[in-house]
Amino acid sequence: MSDFGLQGKNALITGGASGIGLACARWLANRGCSVAIADRDEQQARSAAHAVGGTAFAVDVRDAEAVERLAATLEERLGGVHVLVNCAGVLQNPLPPAQLTIKEWDLVVGVDLRGTYLMCAAVGSRMAGRGEGSIVNVASVAGLRSGPLHAYGPAKAAVISLTECLAAEWGRSGVRVNAVSPGFTQTPSVARSFELGVLDKEVLAQSTALGRLVDVEEIAAAIGFLASPLASAITGANLPVDAGFLVATSWQAYGGLRPACR
Repeated sequence: MSDFGLQGKNALITGGASGIGLACARWLANRGCSVAIADRDEQQARSAAHAVGGTAFAVDVRDAEAVERLAATLEERLGGVHVLVNCAGVLQNPLPPAQLTIKEWDLVVGVDLRGTYLMCAAVGSRMAGRGEGSIVNVASVAGLRSGPLHAYGPAKAAVISLTECLAAEWGRSGVRVNAVSPGFTQTPSVARSFELGVLDKEVLAQSTALGRLVDVEEIAAAIGFLASPLASAITGANLPVDAGFLVATSWQAYGGLRPACR
């Protein structure tokens, strides 16, 4: 298995205790990275870190002081972070504004946008000071199209914009900043939405060009590529990994996608 040039690098994954974050932790650890997992759930973080041979940290990414302490600790213990994956996030049920409480709105925007910014500012600034580093922010296709996600969609759109801003800010300092926008992905959170009837798996699958959902390992591979030296000339990019959701949805106006040619 190729190490993608990541052997010996220090990687920090926020939201790394489950779902896409855990898949990223596995992918990076399998390619020789020393992995640190940061998550609000300390017990889950420890379990995930044990599974990949990494270290665990409990942190609320909305807490500026806690984020700064984490960045300083990793700088002291490891000599710095080479790869940062901002995967900590909160989903949102599709609700009209009259039913979406400001408390829920603040939670989603606080974790998904504020948390991403705080981690980038604390870790990315240190990367820039050392003259090297790679950041991958997890955005979403919800940030690229309208939908009934009036907190999550705008927060993820802002993450894409933030990615572009920081790529320009730190490019001359040797830091690359990119984003991946997953489509509907088979995570524990999405699985719960299926169980509760909030989302319909078959409807979502039929909304994509490939006719299926995305696996967490497919997201992790895209993130790992962007984080690695193989993507050394790529910065400020947003890569959708969505099984063709973005390209398929507009076909509904023409009666939907054509059936497979067999």
